[in-house]
Amino acid sequence: MNLFVVDSNFFIQAHRASYPIDIALSFWKKVRQLAHEGKIISIDKVRAEIVKNDDELTRWVNGNLPDTFFRSTQEKSILDEYRKVVNWASSKSGHYKQKAIDEFLEFDKADAWLIAWCLVSGDQIVTQEVSEPNRKVKIKIPDACQTFGVSYLNMMQMLRHLGVSF
Repeated sequence: MNLFVVDSNFFIQAHRASYPIDIALSFWKKVRQLAHEGKIISIDKVRAEIVKNDDELTRWVNGNLPDTFFRSTQEKSILDEYRKVVNWASSKSGHYKQKAIDEFLEFDKADAWLIAWCLVSGDQIVTQEVSEPNRKVKIKIPDACQTFGVSYLNMMQMLRHLGVSF
């Protein structure tokens, strides 16, 4: 079974906008359950983006997700795919502004790493980003996914696919 690999914005937007931890208890209980059932995972780079804020979301992540939830990207097969993503993004200077490419390729940013992970695993990325192929100032995950044939969907699509209700 392919897994759903969640982007940082899965957690951050839910916490800050739609499902605050102190109000939407059933949402966060369901996320915890899906993580413990192994239906959703993420990568170490996503964890780093979340915990840098040292806030309520950081405490929730540290206290509720299994130790195996955030997977290491430091494996040779993932590094090999990451190089392909880097080469692709670097070749897009005729379309994207250099700042957009540099941001997408920042070593500690999760976006390119998520794509590399899914190229190896065959998993699907869950992101709240929306494709904007004509945008010049930001490389969006869905646009990079389309280039590499990586499947992606948003949070609600994933929840529907899993038959989740709360």
